[in-house]
Amino acid sequence: MKRLLLWLIVFAAASGGLLHAQDIAGTWQGTLTAPGGGQALRIVLEVSKADDQSLKVVVRSIDQGGQPINAGAVTLQGSTFKFTVPAIGGNYEGRMSDGNTISGSWTQGGAPSPLNLARATPATAWAIPEPPPPPTPMAANANLAFEVATIKPSNPEVRGQSLLVNRSGLFTTTNSTLNDLISFAWDLHVRQIVNGPSWLESERFDVTAKPEQPGIPNATQLRTMVQKLIGERFGLAFHKEKRDLSAYVITVVKSGHKLAKNDSGGILPGFGGRGPGAIGVRNSTMTEFASFLQARILDRPVVDQTGLSGKFDFQLEWRPEPLGGQAGGPPPALSPAVEARPDMFTAFQEQIGLKLERTTAPVEVYVIDKVQKPTEN
Repeated sequence: MKRLLLWLIVFAAASGGLLHAQDIAGTWQGTLTAPGGGQALRIVLEVSKADDQSLKVVVRSIDQGGQPINAGAVTLQGSTFKFTVPAIGGNYEGRMSDGNTISGSWTQGGAPSPLNLARATPATAWAIPEPPPPPTPMAANANLAFEVATIKPSNPEVRGQSLLVNRSGLFTTTNSTLNDLISFAWDLHVRQIVNGPSWLESERFDVTAKPEQPGIPNATQLRTMVQKLIGERFGLAFHKEKRDLSAYVITVVKSGHKLAKNDSGGILPGFGGRGPGAIGVRNSTMTEFASFLQARILDRPVVDQTGLSGKFDFQLEWRPEPLGGQAGGPPPALSPAVEARPDMFTAFQEQIGLKLERTTAPVEVYVIDKVQKPTEN
């Protein structure tokens, strides 16, 4: 009889844990204070459960516009609740003490910060800000040209690089070589650009260009406008040849990918560096991700053979090695935490469910016939 009573007590405890797991669906909210006394941010989580009982989390930062960001991996084991936000390189871990509170911490590129959550009720729920109007796409039949463009030498004191398009369609770059611009405009790896003078990869420029037509250009429209700009201002002329080059191929592992779908309707992708060997990717197709890798990370062309459609958010962290970067000179010293990361090939498989392999294939190269330094603005 005592043994039967013991089993009943154990079953009751287990049932309580299952009840908490079912109860986590709903809206949760709490205030996050950044390390060092930064701005306090009101955070809202919208937790839902799919038909297969898997959990989905949407994160909103109320004081930063409240735009929805999909979480990646979400787990609830016993009372421990975890999720990642690949688009911004964030992680949350908390523990449910009852059905209405979660005590935990948020980590994003540094030390964890407390983020305790309470279940929201109709009386306590924070108002979600009205979303800004969606960006207006550039018309499909728009004249693809820049109305005004300035190209000037970069300030050598300014570090880092950027290539951006804002909500008005203004295109800007910082610290870009002409090789960078050609790589972007024609979707190439720098190894596909041959026969150019040395200054193509040594001299850097800042570009600001306003399109003739209103709206946000898609990737194809933007590349076409930049192609025209390079031809006009740098006098670029080239011809194409096929050559056997070493390349990388991306495929999906047998167990499937681990990418978070992005259904925001955004027009252009976002790629953010998070220190050595760390990137956050948002609203990107696999083809766009391959283009980013070959332009900024890897030392040879990258071919997408995943067969995946749609756009995704994810983050990737690996231990940088000489084969993984294009810059010359010895690699920088790495922190113990970065040294402990897997190599890029392993990180691809473990973190995002993709496989990166080296191969050799015929690749189109662009042979420079004519180029000059940019004309005056």
